[in-house]
Amino acid sequence: MKAWTARDIRNLQSKGARSWYEIKNKAEASATTQVMLYDEIGGWGVYARDFLMELSAIEGPIDLHISSEGGEVFEGVAIYQALKQRGGVTAYVDSLAASIASVIAMGADRVVMAKNATMMIHDAAGMAMGDAKTLRDLADLLDKTSDNIASIYSDKAGGTPQDWRAVMQAETWYSAQEAVDAGLADEVLGDITARNDNVVMNSTSEADNVAPTEPEPEPVEEPGFAFDPDEFRRDMAAAAADALEGVHA
Repeated sequence: MKAWTARDIRNLQSKGARSWYEIKNKAEASATTQVMLYDEIGGWGVYARDFLMELSAIEGPIDLHISSEGGEVFEGVAIYQALKQRGGVTAYVDSLAASIASVIAMGADRVVMAKNATMMIHDAAGMAMGDAKTLRDLADLLDKTSDNIASIYSDKAGGTPQDWRAVMQAETWYSAQEAVDAGLADEVLGDITARNDNVVMNSTSEADNVAPTEPEPEPVEEPGFAFDPDEFRRDMAAAAADALEGVHA
């Protein structure tokens, strides 16, 4: 029975076998392309060479959906770098972005966590067999590789690479909101609508939200009638005099 190696898998993929990830390009160049990264990086999963070959054919913005436990560091760093240089990418962590998969997410312009998604970061790990020098060399390489990864987190979230190495050495697991609070993600999916609503509400004063009312009309004084007996007698006397004068004329 043939033992399948990573090279065998890559050869199959280059000959037209179905990749273990999916890229759906839209007909319109301006439409957003959905890229599903739902496998390990390297190994039996996604290799940078094949992924980037298909990525290079995409025009317009990309929504990169991630659900991956991670995998080979150098394959992941190559994918991260390609996304970073390309731009126009929004990463959606649908379930898990662990280890080097979290680094790939850092290559996007914006990282969105699903409400129940998780992100995990830790130091690089490896195996070696040999003498003491070989093992010491591996330890040095792992430290150097982890420092490089820490600088990527630092570029995204701020802080120093040394700060992030301490977090990585503790193997830290983040909930969606914790990833946002740490600066590794930009938002939790669904929160942007609430924030937009708040902006609209906060941009108007309380008075602006009250329907305008017609101004109260000023009271109109109705002409009143007050009986003055003295004035009445004078008016009657004047009328009688006019009448008599008219008769004499």
